[in-house]
Amino acid sequence: MPIRPAAFLLTAVLLLAGCANPSTGSDADDPTAPVTLKFWHGWSEKKDVKAIDESIARFEKLHPNIRVKSTGNVTDATVNQALRAGGGDAPDVASSFTTNNVGQYCSSGMWVDLDPFMRKTGLDKKAVFPKTLLDYTSYEGRQCALPLLADAFGMYYNVDAFEQAGISGPPRTMSEFKRAAVKLTDRAGDGSYRRVGFMPNFRLYENAPDRLFAQWGPTYFDGDGKSRLARGTAAKEFFTFQRDLITALGGYGPLENFRTTVGDEMSSRNAFLTGKLAMHLDGEWRVGMLDDAKPGFRWATAPLPVPDDQAGTYGRGYLTGTVAGIAHSSKHQNAAWELVRFLTADTDQVVAFANAIHNVPSTKAALASPKLHRDPAFTTFLDIAGNRHSVGMPASVNGGQYIVTLTDFAYDAEAGRVRDLDKGLRALDRQIDDDTLQAQD
Repeated sequence: MPIRPAAFLLTAVLLLAGCANPSTGSDADDPTAPVTLKFWHGWSEKKDVKAIDESIARFEKLHPNIRVKSTGNVTDATVNQALRAGGGDAPDVASSFTTNNVGQYCSSGMWVDLDPFMRKTGLDKKAVFPKTLLDYTSYEGRQCALPLLADAFGMYYNVDAFEQAGISGPPRTMSEFKRAAVKLTDRAGDGSYRRVGFMPNFRLYENAPDRLFAQWGPTYFDGDGKSRLARGTAAKEFFTFQRDLITALGGYGPLENFRTTVGDEMSSRNAFLTGKLAMHLDGEWRVGMLDDAKPGFRWATAPLPVPDDQAGTYGRGYLTGTVAGIAHSSKHQNAAWELVRFLTADTDQVVAFANAIHNVPSTKAALASPKLHRDPAFTTFLDIAGNRHSVGMPASVNGGQYIVTLTDFAYDAEAGRVRDLDKGLRALDRQIDDDTLQAQD
């Protein structure tokens, strides 16, 4: 379940800007009364839609008074427009593939606060959900969403290439990572790449800067909500490491030329699948895709390395995932809560859904369930999801605009257009703060 690129995030930001609450629903409905709920989601692939339909059937069996009309392949833009318009055409329950809108959903009231429903029905969210997942589904103390499966990011590596290079196992620290990437890189006589040990350029596939930056355990905002990337050392160390790795592997220009020659991420010409990358950042869904593709080499998974001075955090990674919430305009919010609670917190349901679509379960009990399908490659991502050092992106009032701004800065930094990192990071903080203030006006 890959996450949307920066251009998609910006579209979501623009659609969310200035949204109002044109209609207000009700939390006074009787959840045992006959009702039909509208549930909108983004899944469109046949097996994913089948898994959703099976989930709805299980729910309706437990709640025979509630029928669910499920609509798939719905974009965030469509959800946002419907919630802004309100009325009978809006969904009661909606899910989103991106966590970046949570801050806007919460602060605007587009999705209702779920804490009262959890208190009323005795659901202890801190006991049920991992902390990182709770963090990215809330904003300023308002829990307007809950996680509906998760994505964890780690490293895939070519075992055959490792053995041929005399490398005994996956690197655990960034210094080991850099040495391995250089050793695994194979260039032809004309200087072109036959294989790159690791592609550090941010425009490749899932290589968004925030995913690799997670290994440094960054703090994006201070207690007052101000951007603090220029404070501390994490951001400067991260961008310095990435720049040094690019230099060690031959330079930004040659690597960028190589990137433009590889196949599409979801195609049979994916650069890792075809052996052009020896190590690769990706999500847990790639396990099933590689199993199906049967590449001509042995492969395995591991957590991404961590900075040398944070070796004790090895096993961490970047977490994100699908989120679900109740529309502010729903007049059946108690019944809608029963659906949200079932989809997100019922252990057997979460396990069954995770098994069906090969995503990471989003509750503590589901992660530990003996019913969960496990193999060594997938277990890596389960462990990353359960690691207390793993991080997600904090919610923001403007729908993740700071991620777009960070990504633009990262493109400039890797291309050598940011000569002074300290100065550049201070400017980045100012831009993020200005964008936040504008969204709050």
